[in-house]
Amino acid sequence: MRRLINLVPAGNSRWLLALLPLILVVLVYLAASAQRHAVNPTDKLLPTPAAMADAMYRAAVLPDRRSGTRIFWADTSASLKRLGIGLGVSVALALSLGLALGLLPLVRATLAPAVAVLAMVPPMAILPILFIVFGLDELSKVMLIIIGVAPCMIRDLALKVGQLPREQLVKAQTLGASTWQIVLRVALPQALPQLIVSLRLMLGTAFLFLISAEAISAESGLGYRIFLVRRYLSMDLILPYVVWITLLAFVFDLLLRRLSQRAFPWFHQGREEL
Repeated sequence: MRRLINLVPAGNSRWLLALLPLILVVLVYLAASAQRHAVNPTDKLLPTPAAMADAMYRAAVLPDRRSGTRIFWADTSASLKRLGIGLGVSVALALSLGLALGLLPLVRATLAPAVAVLAMVPPMAILPILFIVFGLDELSKVMLIIIGVAPCMIRDLALKVGQLPREQLVKAQTLGASTWQIVLRVALPQALPQLIVSLRLMLGTAFLFLISAEAISAESGLGYRIFLVRRYLSMDLILPYVVWITLLAFVFDLLLRRLSQRAFPWFHQGREEL
């Protein structure tokens, strides 16, 4: 008797199963949109694919009348710049503090409680404080990403480093390795793939904080544009922007997974990838 738990999709069927939910969502949307437009041709809630394509053409191809820029690409560039800086600083903090907390008892006793508290602070609750302290420019938006992402990544990496087999550390010291050599040659190679995993898990959270900050105070960006046009019920532009943000996050996640698989194949052996 074949059990459901033992059924593993192969080859092409895996791709078909992965696409099936997306196809169903698209079909449901198209049917609902067609029904609403049959009743009201000027309906804005569920725009037709033609209306969304026209809105995206005007945003991505035609220059804006006021600024002369193509707003879609300008928004994407501004958002990716903020996201890149925020995640870059978060990765640097996670790598340095995660290794220190995981390996050095003195650092762990001093900083671990503070990091745990920071990880529990709701970043959106302190957004007004960030605007007051850092102003309404780029720094406050980047700081929101850092505060929202870095503490969780630090704790995750510190936990992974703290779980390294004690025998490895003892062997390295027996062979005369210094603390720096243990960090660089024993802990770091095993921490890097976990760092990529943590970064992948925090991508969605980072986008959430980015869009939230841009929605409140910005002059460009994907979140800024979505909340700017919502007052006009411009769902023909909002929905493509949401799809674009989702696609960006998916591509970043895919690239990080491929990077980890190529750089650390030993880490992925026997693991089911998500």
